[in-house]
Amino acid sequence: MKEFIKILRRFVPPYKKYLFLNIFFNILAAILTLFSFALIMPILEMLFKVKEATYSFMPIGSANIKDVAINNFYYYTQSAIEHFGQSTTLGILAGALVIMTALKTGATYLSSYFIVPLRSGIVRDLRNFVYDKITTLPISFFTSERKGDVMARMSGDVAEIENSIMSSLDMMFKNPVMIIVCLAMMIAISWQLTVFVFVLLPLAGMVMGKVGKKLKRKSLEGQNQWGVLMANIEETLGGLRIIKAFNAEEKVKNRFHAENQVFYSISNKVARRQSLAHPMSEFLGTIAIAIILCFGGSLILSGRSSMSAASFIYYMTIFYSIINPAKDLSKAAYSIQKGLASMERVDKILNTRNPITDPKQPKPVPPLSKAIDYKDVSFSYGDREVIHDVSLHIPAGSTVALVGQSGSGKTTMADLLPRFYDVAKGSISIDGTDIRDLRVYDLRELMGNVNQEAILFNDSFYNNITFGVSSATMEQVEAAARIANAHEFIINSENGYDTCIGDRGCRLSGGQRQRVSIARAILKNPPILILDEATSALDSESEVLVQQALDRLMKDRTTIVIAHRLSTIKNADMICVMHEGRIVEQGTHDQLMELGGHYRRLVEMQSLGH
Repeated sequence: MKEFIKILRRFVPPYKKYLFLNIFFNILAAILTLFSFALIMPILEMLFKVKEATYSFMPIGSANIKDVAINNFYYYTQSAIEHFGQSTTLGILAGALVIMTALKTGATYLSSYFIVPLRSGIVRDLRNFVYDKITTLPISFFTSERKGDVMARMSGDVAEIENSIMSSLDMMFKNPVMIIVCLAMMIAISWQLTVFVFVLLPLAGMVMGKVGKKLKRKSLEGQNQWGVLMANIEETLGGLRIIKAFNAEEKVKNRFHAENQVFYSISNKVARRQSLAHPMSEFLGTIAIAIILCFGGSLILSGRSSMSAASFIYYMTIFYSIINPAKDLSKAAYSIQKGLASMERVDKILNTRNPITDPKQPKPVPPLSKAIDYKDVSFSYGDREVIHDVSLHIPAGSTVALVGQSGSGKTTMADLLPRFYDVAKGSISIDGTDIRDLRVYDLRELMGNVNQEAILFNDSFYNNITFGVSSATMEQVEAAARIANAHEFIINSENGYDTCIGDRGCRLSGGQRQRVSIARAILKNPPILILDEATSALDSESEVLVQQALDRLMKDRTTIVIAHRLSTIKNADMICVMHEGRIVEQGTHDQLMELGGHYRRLVEMQSLGH
């Protein structure tokens, strides 16, 4: 329950108004319930002549408020019987019971009416918080977490929180109010008998609490397994071409079926344990009623109790009215335990600390008129160091190419510049200003990226090209597309620049996707450009068109090029050869060929020798 209260403290404050209104109408409904039950007593005692006493009106202040209220109620009922007769009085009391019930049900509806914005608002806020957190987390977080599991936390776990915790909020606020009000009235009627209730209810609560804790553990296992399933689905959809190419359909089916069977078994255990809440609470409640009935009934039959038979029936009616709220409360508690397991998984995202932070006093953005400098930079993925004491001077306006075998650290070097990761040792500076002294947003505004895999969105050409640019005219977009050799195939598409390109640009060829991503970078017009294998996945014809677009894009910019196709970087101002996380050679193409070292071997391996 402490965890549930923590969740409320985190998410409820914006909706305090709705919470107060809900509690107010819950209290009103509980009080009206008691008064409607109270009408049973004069019906039993006076209409059916169980009680023959005569009552006279008592003014307020002549006795305590309870005695005055009870006496005057009996006085008015007795007067009604004398003036209108028993049948008419019975009709009046029945009408009053209907009116009281109408007021009670109206108050109950209003309590539910005002809890809905709170419940839905918290779920909306939670989705926003998780999404916002994911967009701000560093790339390093997603190298250790499976995308499918992250998706499961955003979808399945948030949905589980909505279905369990949030759907139980009404019961959690309504039922305790009803129980407290009823217990207060029971104490007023007979505190001795109510002592038994205070002994019995906590015992029942302890039994159900133990079952609830086991439910939370099983629910956590189930949600973790759901994450495994989502990761499997995401991998299958992403690798469907390879699965079919290698005839691996049966293999992936068997793997999914096995994982789905585990989820099935856990789900059965969770559902069965949750289904135990209602029968267990009903059984324990019946035991409590039987004990109270035997004990209280024996006191009245022996004449040792100050309660009348009608008061005892009223007492039992009130006590029985606690049973349903207690059962609903136990079901809600079980549901909340199930939801807390999902909240624990969501909190793993929400509580993740982002190491890439803005400085307390950020420095102004340098104009990049001098150089970018890597000074004794080292970086590790976990315990594996991939960059070792690298220093690199990149003059402003120059093109520097990073080449080398796969895994030599080229992409990591480029990723350190926009602070996708932070250096472990050393520093990276722009015009002498350490990039960690700049706001992350300002730093990344200086840069444009064109990657090996053109990352596009399921949107129109126009929205993909203007992605990240807040204000751009159609003329500017078309100009960027022309420079990128993309304008012709865009205007020949179904709806021109308004044509949707499909999921990740699936309706386009590789070369077309790449040229759209280049147009996006051209429109942004960044002073620093990072090209990561921008032409390596293209055919020769597409490569020519893309290379022409890149040449236009690189003009008058500071460019870092990562390339496997060495023919694309022959004209770079400086080529740096990386090997096992170190720069082992650097110079122009001709200089490195004369050295006859790593670079020359790479060129000869690609049959580009001179």
